[in-house]
Amino acid sequence: MKTVYDFAVKDRSGKEVSLSEYQGKVLLIVNTATGCGFTPHYEPLEAMYKELKDQGFEILDFPCNQFANQAPGDVEEIHNFCTLKFGTEFPQFAKIDVNGETADPLFAFLATEKPFEGFGKGVKNKMLEKFSNMNNKAFGDKAYIKWNFTKFLIDREGKVIARFEPTVHMDEVKEAVKAAL
Repeated sequence: MKTVYDFAVKDRSGKEVSLSEYQGKVLLIVNTATGCGFTPHYEPLEAMYKELKDQGFEILDFPCNQFANQAPGDVEEIHNFCTLKFGTEFPQFAKIDVNGETADPLFAFLATEKPFEGFGKGVKNKMLEKFSNMNNKAFGDKAYIKWNFTKFLIDREGKVIARFEPTVHMDEVKEAVKAAL
């Protein structure tokens, strides 16, 4: 059975990193953007990272510009923004695509393991779903991720155990992480 440990990604400098380096840890893999309404998620993500990293927890941050061009900078500009504005210390990787023919294989795998089930109820969530559908039309059946700050929780064996859309409250994400630890 395939796990996240079967994948390699590029770090900020372009060097290939095997995710097997994170074997035995609980991971939260996130596609991010610096100019999104969900960008403030960096703050609770960093707080969770600081609190739980010594228990074997890692957040893997993958900037992506496929959602209304909300991550337009290069990888260093994005990194500087995140560290200066939110004090992020968790690993940030190279900017990637998460949808379409150029989608990073890791994200295609994650989304296949835990497909999109909706943004939830409420007017804001319905509006995001409509906007997301318009944005992602170009990707057809390869629209794996619906918006920025989609989070995938990975257990210590490398299996995808949960998917959290950006509309899920960060307290719920944190509780799931703690349960996985």
